[in-house]
Amino acid sequence: MNLENTQVQMRKGILEFCILNIISRGEVYASDMLGELTSAKIMVVEGTLYPLLTRLRKAGLVDYKWVESNSGPPRKYYTITESGQAFLTSLSSTWQELVNSTSQIISNTK
Repeated sequence: MNLENTQVQMRKGILEFCILNIISRGEVYASDMLGELTSAKIMVVEGTLYPLLTRLRKAGLVDYKWVESNSGPPRKYYTITESGQAFLTSLSSTWQELVNSTSQIISNTK
């Protein structure tokens, strides 16, 4: 088995959850999301982020608005919808269950 591939798959599995958490804190620009994800060592590139944001928008979980910029073209700022917040709440419960279950399994010394 390839360790790096498994690590990538683990990160991909939580990417939507992390992005929804970031957006739930308020309007956010995609490059700011990339920066936060990168600083948290969740490596993601624009070619991954933008299609994911489009899927989340089409699913009704996030929305965006264009904001004029003083230093360039308009910017797209993302916000979470009510459906997105409900979805995130469910994901948060699932995440906590997974953390608890995983912690129990890896700390079991028998």
